[in-house]
Amino acid sequence: MQNTSKQYDAVIQKCRALFVNKMSDYGSAWRVLRLPSLTDQIFIKTQRIRGLQQNAVRKVDEGEESEFIGIINYCTMALIQLEKGVVEKPDLDVEEATKLYDEKIALTKQLMMDKNHDYGEAWRDMRVSSLTDLILQKLLRVKQIEDNSGKTLVSEGIDANYQDMINYAVFALIHLNEK
Repeated sequence: MQNTSKQYDAVIQKCRALFVNKMSDYGSAWRVLRLPSLTDQIFIKTQRIRGLQQNAVRKVDEGEESEFIGIINYCTMALIQLEKGVVEKPDLDVEEATKLYDEKIALTKQLMMDKNHDYGEAWRDMRVSSLTDLILQKLLRVKQIEDNSGKTLVSEGIDANYQDMINYAVFALIHLNEK
């Protein structure tokens, strides 16, 4: 599992660098997005990945990797929004946003390590397409929870679903980098 931790960190380093660079370019404009808007952004990325996996022809010169990175970053933004709430205008500088990003990723990685221990790294034998489908399933769950005003009877909340999507996307990127 030590290898998994290092591989996870390498993927996140790339995602974090893009997040920081986009924060430098755009500021924290994403802070005005409500959770359903972030969920829909993740949905768009997941649908594109499925299309890339199913279609022989590509009309945009970007592959799955950039979309999985987008899923990780949008899910992390959603976790920050869950904690801080939506604002009417951008309110985070690069340093504060990066600190929050790091906190959410650290919690998500710990969840991955705990589950990875219990599941015996089963994800290593999964296909990238299956990980994509699991992300889509989690998205549909999140949409249903959002439609239920955030309430669940027996299921985990929105935050756990965003964390699982991050971890599935990291696993997919590890697989893609091992090809």
